[in-house]
Amino acid sequence: MYPIRRRRLTVLAAVAGLLATAACSGGSPGSGSGGDLAGAGTASSPAVSASAGVSAPGPSTPGPSNATGPAATSSSGGLKAGTGFTVVATGDVLLHPPLWAQARRDAVHTGKGTMDFAPMLAGVKPYVSSADLAICHLETPLAPAGGPFTGYPNFSGPPQISTALASTGYDVCSTASNHTLDQGAAGITRTLNSLDTASIAHAGSARSPAESRRITLLTANGVRVAFLSYAFGFNGHSYPGGQRWRANLIDPGQILADARRARADGAQAVVLALHWGTEYSQVPSAQQRALAPKLARSGLVDLIISHHAHVVEPIKRIGRTWVVYGLGNLLADHSTPGAANSEGLLVRFSFTRTSSGRYTATRAEYLPLLMTKTAPLRVLDVPGTLRSADYGSTTRSRLLAALTRTTRVVRSLGATKQGLTPISP
Repeated sequence: MYPIRRRRLTVLAAVAGLLATAACSGGSPGSGSGGDLAGAGTASSPAVSASAGVSAPGPSTPGPSNATGPAATSSSGGLKAGTGFTVVATGDVLLHPPLWAQARRDAVHTGKGTMDFAPMLAGVKPYVSSADLAICHLETPLAPAGGPFTGYPNFSGPPQISTALASTGYDVCSTASNHTLDQGAAGITRTLNSLDTASIAHAGSARSPAESRRITLLTANGVRVAFLSYAFGFNGHSYPGGQRWRANLIDPGQILADARRARADGAQAVVLALHWGTEYSQVPSAQQRALAPKLARSGLVDLIISHHAHVVEPIKRIGRTWVVYGLGNLLADHSTPGAANSEGLLVRFSFTRTSSGRYTATRAEYLPLLMTKTAPLRVLDVPGTLRSADYGSTTRSRLLAALTRTTRVVRSLGATKQGLTPISP
């Protein structure tokens, strides 16, 4: 047990016995760039899934997973510890060169090092910091502190992003993406070390075979929550040294096995992050439509969130499990044309313990976001910015376009009738 106390969350590292590596068909439809320019065809990668996601910071040999989190009041309405918790999740953190140029300019004013990404994220901080469990998706590997930094096609971003994510209130990041292997084993190590230093847990990639077998277990308002992360492929990059345990591939059999193992390790709820879909398409891909219902109806997964398309996709409840098909971008600055790739989504789910003892999302909410394209670059809470009439470097018409498009897309599969609502002011 390796507790890390941050706000209302304790991180636990938990491991079951060794799993045999099983072959699987890990590839999926969809383009592979995830980057600065439009993708160029379907990604290819070794068709083998790694074991469950990596742990929070801690020694390589895990201890027992029998810790409980601090008794705290939930942000979901004063729930007694253990009776419920809130989850907030946002889209891709995709570090393009204009973003670190803005971080340098902001650091001049804040005095926080050579780069400060926190001002860009200030628009979502009230929602992120008040959640019992806040989840980000760090799509790109990180470079040494002084660089060199690179953008598309093989990313290597400033590690100062980790400090900003932590100060914004994020507790855990998924790291399985089509860019996970862009900088090989060294990139994975730097990325996870950076998150460790910022006290942010992670899942999806690993520095060692032992780490790859760990389930990322977190305690949110007294409830143990497992977090799992997988990607459709790695843009044709081979595993470093053939080490297939370095990053998790989407394989339904492995995902469900890991979810079962998580529950055996003490998880009372399981959140699954999937990097999949078709870039710049706001319609779920064939793989998403086929696999999401299987996972949602398994009885093992309580929430599915998704990344990769860089545009917002629909939300739908399948059985008792909410599926967010695409969160769009949180922090990105694509040169690829298209207004939708500057838009994103923040979702908030309030989980409550039912009479059966299971935790289920009894409230589902969404908030449209917009990444401005003109300096100063900022992530805006679209409804909040419209209410304040302080549009910064954007315009009212652009905000209204983002609000209209995002609302239409997230509701397009009937989520409103299923109980999805906008986040209230």
